[in-house]
This record gives sequence, C-alpha cells and structure tokens, in this order.
Amino acid sequence: MASDAVNETRNFIEAFIAEDIGPCGRFEGKQVHTRFPPEPNGYLHIGHCKALCIDFGTAERFGGICNLRMDDTNPAKEDTEYVDAIKEDIHWLGFDWDDRFFYGSDYFEQTYELAEGLIKKGLAYVCELTPEQFREYRGDTHTPARSPWRDRPIEESLDLFRRMRAGEFPEGRYTLRAKIDLESGNFNMRDPVIYRIRYIEHHRQGTKWCIFPMYDFAHPIQDALEGITHSLCSLEYEDHRPLYDWVIEHTDVPSKPRQIEFARLNIDHTVMSKRKLRKLVEDGYVSGWDDPRMPTLCGLRRRGYTPASIRNFTDRVGVAKNPSVVEYAFLESCLREDLNNHALRRMAVLHPVKLTITNYPEDNHEFVEVENNPNDSDTGTRQVSFSKHLYVEAEDFLAEPVPKFKRLYPGGPECRLKGAYLIKCTGYNTNSDGSIAEILCEYDPDSRGGDPADGRKVKGATLHWVDAADSIEAEIRLYANLFSDPEPDAGDKDFISCLNPESLTVIKGCRLESSLSSATPGEGYQFLRVGYFTPDSRDSSPEHLVFNRSVALKDSFKR
Repeated sequence: MASDAVNETRNFIEAFIAEDIGPCGRFEGKQVHTRFPPEPNGYLHIGHCKALCIDFGTAERFGGICNLRMDDTNPAKEDTEYVDAIKEDIHWLGFDWDDRFFYGSDYFEQTYELAEGLIKKGLAYVCELTPEQFREYRGDTHTPARSPWRDRPIEESLDLFRRMRAGEFPEGRYTLRAKIDLESGNFNMRDPVIYRIRYIEHHRQGTKWCIFPMYDFAHPIQDALEGITHSLCSLEYEDHRPLYDWVIEHTDVPSKPRQIEFARLNIDHTVMSKRKLRKLVEDGYVSGWDDPRMPTLCGLRRRGYTPASIRNFTDRVGVAKNPSVVEYAFLESCLREDLNNHALRRMAVLHPVKLTITNYPEDNHEFVEVENNPNDSDTGTRQVSFSKHLYVEAEDFLAEPVPKFKRLYPGGPECRLKGAYLIKCTGYNTNSDGSIAEILCEYDPDSRGGDPADGRKVKGATLHWVDAADSIEAEIRLYANLFSDPEPDAGDKDFISCLNPESLTVIKGCRLESSLSSATPGEGYQFLRVGYFTPDSRDSSPEHLVFNRSVALKDSFKR
C-alpha cells in the first residue's frame, strides 16, 4: 500500500510525503507517522473531521501509523467528557490509534526541562512586561518589538523560571519568552511567550503545575518526542511554522518532524468555532452537543449521518491550500447517495387521513409484497399488511382539485396504492370543523401489484399508505439549516441573530409501518416520498417512537 501511495499521490500533502520518504528524502527508510491532536474542550465537529481524516487517512495510505494526542496544555475548558466523546467519534468514523494514545500533559516535565535548556543556551529569558506593556512594545511592520528584560542574565532567568514553577509569583507577573528576533516581519517570531503562570486545576494533573507551556512551544516538542514525521495542520498555523521549526532546531529533541498546512473545512449555514458552539449549548439554543442540527459528529450521527457518507464528503472536498466554503447541500448529497444505496424502504404517513375502501370486504385482511430497496437485490421484499381501512397523506387528497393534480379527488383518476391495488376516489366525509375526516374510495380487485387486467392506462400517481389496523404512532422531527444566513459568523455579525426559527419542525401523530417498532438508532430508512430517517438515539423508546429526518429525498446541491 505504501509504495502504491508513493506512485499515486492524490494531493500536495501526499506529494510532499512521497518525496520525504523517497530516495535521499529527509525521512528515507522511515515509516510515515502522523498525529491527530484535538483539544478536549468540546466535541468534534465536521471541520475537525477533515483534519482527522487527513491525519489518519494519510498515514493509512502510506502504510504508516497515526497517534491520538489530547492537546490539554490549556486546562481552562478541558474535561474527560470531551476526551471520551472524541474517542467515540474517531472510532465511529472507522479509525484507530491502537496503543498510541497520549496527552499533551504527559510531556509537561520534559517540556519544562527543554525550556530550561533554552535558558541555559541564552535562547530564552524571563520577562516582566505586563499584557498592556507587551502590546505597547510589540512594534509594527516598521518598528521592531522591544523588551527591557531581553538581556537578563541566564542565571537570573533560570532562578526566576524555577520559582515560577514553585508558585512564588501571581499570574501575569512573569512570562518566559524565546529569544529569537524582535525585528522579524513574522510577529510570531518576535520573542514569543512560551510559558505563562496560571493557577487553575488541570483535569489530569490537578494542581501540580502552575506554569503551562504555550501551544506553539509544546506542540513541536510533543511531535518530536513521539517520533512524528509529518505534522499536518490547518492553514492558520502556516505563519507559525517558522516558530515550530525554530523550537525543533534549538531544543534537544530526538527527531525533527515536518509541518505541512492545508486549508480548513468551512461549510455554509453553520459555525465551526467551539466557543460559539458552546454558547449554543450552554444558552439553550439547541438541546445539547448532539442536537441533530449541530455540525458536531455526535449531532450528525444522531441525525442519521453514516461514517461512509462523511468520509466520502471529506475525500471529495479534497485537500487544498486555498480556503473555500463548501455548501451544506453537498454534505447532504453525500449522505443521500449512501442511504439511497443501503437504506431499507418503509412507508410512513406524516399527516395521516383515513382512507376507506368501500367495496373491500370488512373482515378481509391480506399482505402485499413491497421491495425493501430496489438498489440492493440482497434485501429482497417484505410483506405489508393491507385491509379496508388505511391511512394516506392529507396532501394526497383535494376536495376540489387544482390543475394537473393527479392524486385523489372525487371523480379523479385511478391511483396506485404502493405494492397493492388501484383505487378511485368516490367521495369524502368531513369533521364538524370542515376538515377531512375520511376519504372514500373503491378498488379494482384484479389490479393487485400490477397493471390492470384490461390493459387500461393508469393516469394517477402511486401513493404510499399504511394499514390503520397494523400501523404504529410516532413523532417525526424534520430538520433544516440551523442558521438562515449562509455566513452567520462573517465579519461582526451576531451569529445568534442568524438562527433559523424553522430549523426544527416536530410532527406528532404520524403513522408508520409496524415493522419500524423494532428499528434501532443508527439504522437508516427511506420513508417513501418523504425522506431518509433514523430513530432518535436519545428520545425514542418503544413507548414513544421518535424518528429524525436525516435528509430529504430531493437533492438541492448544484453540481
């Protein structure tokens, strides 16, 4: 597999890797080794999915390995709940890290020792600038940065750094800065802070540490200690790469990884910021991180998305250097494509109205045969109960038809009941408020499952239905985009004001085929003429069935 990947690279990342492991490459003869380093301060979303598919998928393609490392160097919002959720999501997508699971905090002691090493080399110093002074002394494109503490003696910086670790100073009193280049055009290289004081409990380390390394310092060290060959990052870290390389070059680490950046995944009608997603959850705009309207993987899974559809989506979006925005409709199209091939067909009536076949025997009961999935010959057919009293969709009947209406109305054309008989509407009954209480029809006993025996042409539509005596009640939830604005967090917009008030529609009293009573979350079904659905993993129970619409039947993506 590795040799095939070298010969058939599909994107610029794979081209770089193929060159690196090829003859005279920087990693010639080495196994490709990547890592996925999520921060455990929230749930993974579809944007993270692109990164993890690149990290795990690239290693897999080259016959290499990929580590899972929790980036828990910033303890402010980290929690074991998120760690467990991240693991579950990655496994659900079909990736595994074997025994290579790590925490960034596993390397706190080694990172600290390497920071001391920089001080001893004269490449780091303890600085006393306040945050306000730091901004004031940062300079601009024409003015270099400055720090009056840059030439602090090595022994003094070393002593202060050790006392920082011992907890002798308040937050903000001191920082440790790398001594690089105050005149650099890349502001990330203007003596960046690499350690700061924080008195906060860490979810794994407790109160053992009161100084924490900055991500730009800790991340390259963690990569090097784990023997990572290629650190694949989103494009926002491109300007940080010189600092990544500087840390690798000037600390005593055992290996020299290469950082390569790619464009992040952006999708319209949603937000990808964990901070904004957390606000949606904590302020009650959604029911939780797994709300089916959320772009989180647990939310997409609850809605009915499949691992195959998401991996296909990220693969088809591709790996690029230039940022772009992908239509949410394309993600839906990938799901629809997968479910169309595999989902079992069932009949469900969302807005039921009773239909009585007046010339059908009252005590008769039979079963008709209906295909499970015409695209999958292995699923065969199923038997569906049929009797005198049925339910059909309210929209399939009009007392006074409009032009070209080819469904049920008094004196209208014959219509086919899916898998069963031809029927013709003869009348209807109403409730006291004038609404339709019952549709009256007659059927052709010789038309079961096929064309009329006399060869006449059927001009009406084929309708789905359920047997009134052998159907079950359910709640159906229909989802639309969470945001009505395609760019809800662009510029200075208040993304909350862009929420779509019609993103969730709940329909109660729906009628479904009785076989759906045993459906389990994660199983996808096509409800004929309605859409693709799955049982809700949180709210559905045998006593109260709840189905989520994963995606509508109609594809709105413009190829």
